[in-house]
Amino acid sequence: MNNISDILSAQKTLFRSQKTKDVAYRLQLLKTLKTEIISKEQAIYDALKKDFNKSDFESFISEYGLVISELDLVTNNLNKWVKPKRIKSSMLTFPSKDYIYKAAYGNVLVIGPWNYPFLLTLEPLIMAIAAGNTVVLKPSELTKNTSKLVSEIIENVFPKEVAVSVQGGIDVATELLTQKWDYIFFTGSVPVGKIVAKAAAKHLTPVTLELGGKTPCIVDDTVDLKLSARRIVWGKFLNGGQTCIAADYLIVKESIKEAFIEILKKEIIRAYGETPKHSKDFPKVINTRNTERLVNSLENVNVIFGGDFDIDACYIAPTLVDEPGLDSSLMSDEIFGPILPILSYKTDEEIENIIWNFEKPLAFYVFSNNKSFVEKTLNKFEFGGGVVNDLLIHFGNHRLPFGGVGASGMGAYHGKHGFDTFSHNKAIVKRGNWTDPPVRYAPYNKKKLNILKKMFRWFG
Repeated sequence: MNNISDILSAQKTLFRSQKTKDVAYRLQLLKTLKTEIISKEQAIYDALKKDFNKSDFESFISEYGLVISELDLVTNNLNKWVKPKRIKSSMLTFPSKDYIYKAAYGNVLVIGPWNYPFLLTLEPLIMAIAAGNTVVLKPSELTKNTSKLVSEIIENVFPKEVAVSVQGGIDVATELLTQKWDYIFFTGSVPVGKIVAKAAAKHLTPVTLELGGKTPCIVDDTVDLKLSARRIVWGKFLNGGQTCIAADYLIVKESIKEAFIEILKKEIIRAYGETPKHSKDFPKVINTRNTERLVNSLENVNVIFGGDFDIDACYIAPTLVDEPGLDSSLMSDEIFGPILPILSYKTDEEIENIIWNFEKPLAFYVFSNNKSFVEKTLNKFEFGGGVVNDLLIHFGNHRLPFGGVGASGMGAYHGKHGFDTFSHNKAIVKRGNWTDPPVRYAPYNKKKLNILKKMFRWFG
């Protein structure tokens, strides 16, 4: 199996052999995967350190720990998840017993991102395997150390006919997208997401797109300023701001804005010191190209804190920008870096004018102790998922679906929602033979039609 078409052909053959439909076989693979990952815990931290300058603590909380938790969840619940679900029958199909069967799609392509290269490649792979699919995984070429290690882990655990990691750049991704898959799962940017969707449409392939967007964070005048600032600094600058659900910009009540900015500055210093470049807890930007992009976005805006950078070291300090124009380059696209614009508002209408200037975001945050304002705000705007009085933490609850809406993506996963994503719901009716109402059979007459109308009205 030296090329992609050979790999896919071998996986199709294995899937049709029914081997991956054996739940015990899936569980065996996933338990072996957990053992392999645990044996390489420090190597995973080291790889993320080389790619991002991440601390072991941040690597555990944002990547390693979540993967292990997902594996535990699957292995503890898979036997329950795969059972056919009995559904109430309809009088229109009487007599029958009706079910929903969980069925694997078949051959799945997973394209992972660079920003969380361990978590966001392995989590969809785990759920695709749990659902009984085969998987070809394409990790990001930008995170060479972590992607190499992920590929080694997969090679050590899975037969290539079940799961394989294919490394490479745009040319490899392009070739993968020319193949006919049964399901495609992509995490990444909106522009590339459109390319994936177009390729999937050619074969009518179902697809999950986990994208991003300009996530707003509203802060009103009822909050504890210090607590809110501490949580925002943590959530915004985790992973150097390179998080698809990070707050992309703040919208702060004008009456507290100046005081809040001063507290934000103090919290940044508390977290990363006076010189974040030397902090062991502040990650770097992924590469020089993205560093240059971020530096260029700071032109012609009012930097009020930070702004220091070293392109060769892929470093930009945690940076606050005051009132950038909505048409500025900084606000034209998702920032995806350690830069936080701060806008202000007086009225709810001003909040609307800002948020509705952009596409529907993947996440949404509001800091407020005003329950009426919170509920009105959550219901007014469209977004993938959100949090009140914190950032990011909805990602950590496997009981909540995670996914976007509109330009921020389609489909959802996490926990059982991930298993459901990679499973087709087969509708099954098992018809009884002990009676056979004659009303549906020709020849038809008015009496039968009246009976049928009553059945539809009463029992449908």
